[in-house]
Amino acid sequence: MGILNVTPDYFSDGDRYSKIDAALARARLIEEEGAAIIDVGGESTRPGAAAVEETVQIARVVPVIEGIAAASGIAISIDTSSPSHGRAVAAGACIVNDVYALRAPGARAWAAASEVGVCLMHMQGEPRTMQDDPHTMTW
Repeated sequence: MGILNVTPDYFSDGDRYSKIDAALARARLIEEEGAAIIDVGGESTRPGAAAVEETVQIARVVPVIEGIAAASGIAISIDTSSPSHGRAVAAGACIVNDVYALRAPGARAWAAASEVGVCLMHMQGEPRTMQDDPHTMTW
Protein backbone atom coordinates (compact mmCIF):
# COMPACT_ATOMS: atom_id res chain seq x y z
CA MET A 1 0.00 0.00 0.00
CA GLY A 2 1.24 3.43 -0.88
CA ILE A 3 0.14 6.45 1.13
CA LEU A 4 -0.94 9.66 -0.62
CA ASN A 5 -1.84 12.47 1.73
CA VAL A 6 -3.44 15.46 0.06
CA THR A 7 -3.49 17.65 3.13
CA PRO A 8 -1.27 20.66 3.82
CA ASP A 9 -0.40 19.60 7.37
CA TYR A 10 0.60 15.95 7.13
CA PHE A 11 3.71 15.33 9.23
CA SER A 12 6.02 13.74 6.63
CA ASP A 13 5.07 15.37 3.34
CA GLY A 14 2.85 18.30 4.26
CA ASP A 15 1.59 20.20 1.22
CA ARG A 16 3.70 18.30 -1.32
CA TYR A 17 0.63 16.64 -2.86
CA SER A 18 -2.20 19.06 -2.11
CA LYS A 19 -2.36 20.12 -5.77
CA ILE A 20 -4.13 17.66 -8.09
CA ASP A 21 -1.30 17.40 -10.65
CA ALA A 22 1.29 16.65 -7.96
CA ALA A 23 -1.02 14.13 -6.30
CA LEU A 24 -1.70 12.26 -9.55
CA ALA A 25 1.99 12.22 -10.44
CA ARG A 26 2.75 10.76 -7.01
CA ALA A 27 -0.01 8.17 -7.46
CA ARG A 28 1.55 7.04 -10.76
CA LEU A 29 4.93 6.70 -9.05
CA ILE A 30 3.42 4.74 -6.15
CA GLU A 31 1.88 2.32 -8.64
CA GLU A 32 5.10 2.05 -10.67
CA GLU A 33 6.94 1.21 -7.45
CA GLY A 34 4.70 -1.83 -7.04
CA ALA A 35 1.89 -0.81 -4.71
CA ALA A 36 -1.38 -2.70 -5.11
CA ILE A 37 -3.37 -0.10 -3.17
CA ILE A 38 -3.15 3.68 -2.90
CA ASP A 39 -4.51 5.10 0.36
CA VAL A 40 -5.69 8.69 -0.14
CA GLY A 41 -6.12 10.90 2.93
CA GLY A 42 -7.48 14.41 3.25
CA GLU A 43 -7.10 14.95 7.00
CA SER A 44 -3.93 14.63 9.04
CA THR A 45 -4.10 12.28 12.01
CA ARG A 46 -0.69 13.24 13.36
CA PRO A 47 -0.56 13.96 17.09
CA GLY A 48 -1.99 17.41 17.75
CA ALA A 49 -3.71 17.73 14.37
CA ALA A 50 -6.90 19.75 14.23
CA ALA A 51 -10.06 18.22 12.79
CA VAL A 52 -10.89 19.06 9.16
CA GLU A 53 -14.47 19.65 8.05
CA GLU A 54 -15.97 16.95 5.89
CA THR A 55 -16.58 19.34 2.98
CA VAL A 56 -12.88 20.24 2.96
CA GLN A 57 -11.86 16.57 3.05
CA ILE A 58 -14.19 15.79 0.15
CA ALA A 59 -12.80 18.70 -1.88
CA ARG A 60 -9.29 17.39 -1.27
CA VAL A 61 -9.74 13.67 -1.92
CA VAL A 62 -12.55 13.21 -4.45
CA PRO A 63 -10.78 14.82 -7.45
CA VAL A 64 -7.64 12.79 -6.68
CA ILE A 65 -9.58 9.53 -6.35
CA GLU A 66 -11.43 10.26 -9.60
CA GLY A 67 -8.13 11.00 -11.37
CA ILE A 68 -6.45 7.83 -10.11
CA ALA A 69 -9.50 5.71 -10.98
CA ALA A 70 -9.65 7.15 -14.50
CA ALA A 71 -5.96 6.51 -15.19
CA SER A 72 -5.35 3.22 -13.44
CA GLY A 73 -6.82 -0.06 -12.27
CA ILE A 74 -5.11 0.13 -8.88
CA ALA A 75 -7.24 -0.33 -5.77
CA ILE A 76 -7.95 2.94 -3.96
CA SER A 77 -8.46 3.29 -0.24
CA ILE A 78 -9.97 6.38 1.37
CA ASP A 79 -8.37 7.31 4.69
CA THR A 80 -11.16 9.07 6.53
CA SER A 81 -13.23 8.93 9.67
CA SER A 82 -15.94 11.22 8.38
CA PRO A 83 -19.18 10.20 6.68
CA SER A 84 -17.53 11.13 3.35
CA HIS A 85 -16.98 7.40 2.79
CA GLY A 86 -19.84 7.32 0.29
CA ARG A 87 -18.58 10.23 -1.80
CA ALA A 88 -15.10 8.67 -1.97
CA VAL A 89 -16.50 5.27 -2.94
CA ALA A 90 -18.63 6.86 -5.67
CA ALA A 91 -15.44 8.50 -6.95
CA GLY A 92 -13.63 5.14 -7.19
CA ALA A 93 -12.43 4.03 -3.74
CA CYS A 94 -13.02 0.37 -2.91
CA ILE A 95 -11.64 0.35 0.66
CA VAL A 96 -12.42 2.58 3.65
CA ASN A 97 -9.51 3.03 6.06
CA ASP A 98 -11.04 4.55 9.20
CA VAL A 99 -8.70 5.54 12.05
CA TYR A 100 -11.74 5.98 14.30
CA ALA A 101 -12.90 2.39 13.65
CA LEU A 102 -16.35 3.45 12.39
CA ARG A 103 -17.25 5.39 15.55
CA ALA A 104 -18.92 8.26 13.63
CA PRO A 105 -22.72 8.21 13.74
CA GLY A 106 -24.05 5.98 10.97
CA ALA A 107 -20.60 4.73 9.92
CA ARG A 108 -21.12 1.10 11.00
CA ALA A 109 -24.49 0.86 9.26
CA TRP A 110 -23.03 2.40 6.12
CA ALA A 111 -20.08 -0.04 6.14
CA ALA A 112 -22.35 -3.04 6.72
CA ALA A 113 -24.53 -2.07 3.76
CA SER A 114 -21.68 -1.17 1.42
CA GLU A 115 -19.76 -3.48 -0.84
CA VAL A 116 -16.31 -2.15 0.00
CA GLY A 117 -13.49 -3.40 2.16
CA VAL A 118 -13.04 -1.78 5.54
CA CYS A 119 -9.81 -1.32 7.48
CA LEU A 120 -10.38 -0.45 11.15
CA MET A 121 -7.64 1.45 12.94
CA HIS A 122 -7.32 2.48 16.55
CA MET A 123 -6.01 5.47 18.44
CA GLN A 124 -6.43 6.77 21.95
CA GLY A 125 -8.81 9.72 21.82
CA GLU A 126 -8.43 11.79 18.68
CA PRO A 127 -5.42 13.34 16.91
CA ARG A 128 -5.39 16.59 18.86
CA THR A 129 -5.52 14.74 22.23
CA MET A 130 -4.01 11.29 21.64
CA GLN A 131 -0.66 12.20 23.21
CA ASP A 132 -2.09 13.99 26.27
CA ASP A 133 -1.95 10.95 28.58
CA PRO A 134 -0.89 7.87 26.63
CA HIS A 135 -0.95 4.64 28.59
CA THR A 136 -0.95 0.94 28.01
CA MET A 137 -4.34 -0.66 27.93
CA THR A 138 -4.88 -3.93 29.75
CA TRP A 139 -7.41 -6.47 28.58
